[in-house]
Amino acid sequence: MIHRYRSRVSGPLLDRIDIHIEVPAVKYRDLADRGESESSAAIAARVSRSREVQKERFLGTRVRSNAQMTARMIRKFCEPDEAGSRMLEVVTDRLGLSARSYTRILKVARTIADLEGAETIREHHISEAIQYRSLDRKTWACKEFCVNGLG
Repeated sequence: MIHRYRSRVSGPLLDRIDIHIEVPAVKYRDLADRGESESSAAIAARVSRSREVQKERFLGTRVRSNAQMTARMIRKFCEPDEAGSRMLEVVTDRLGLSARSYTRILKVARTIADLEGAETIREHHISEAIQYRSLDRKTWACKEFCVNGLG
């Protein structure tokens, strides 16, 4: 039933959405857990630093965030390391991702790297960005691919 419902949403429409993930129900035990976690203030500071990096990156342009990057900017600012490039190549071929999905993954990976304070997009940034594409036609059926590596 879930598969049938998902198939009603067109691929081109999904391609235009940067992030789509499934959010499972949370068990009471997890909701009630008072364990240590990152504070909202720490998260806000990390996001603020990331936004400043993006502001500097796009200084002198009309672009304000990674999501607004042009194709030329993507080539300039979203070059993954060798392992990340390999992963992106294999995933793109195996999952049959569209060109639009490919660029969305790169933009999201750039943002993940910015939030981490990394200048280079690494394999784990690509892997995380791919996992945020859970509604792409084949991606949701291949989740283990990124979690367990290339093979």
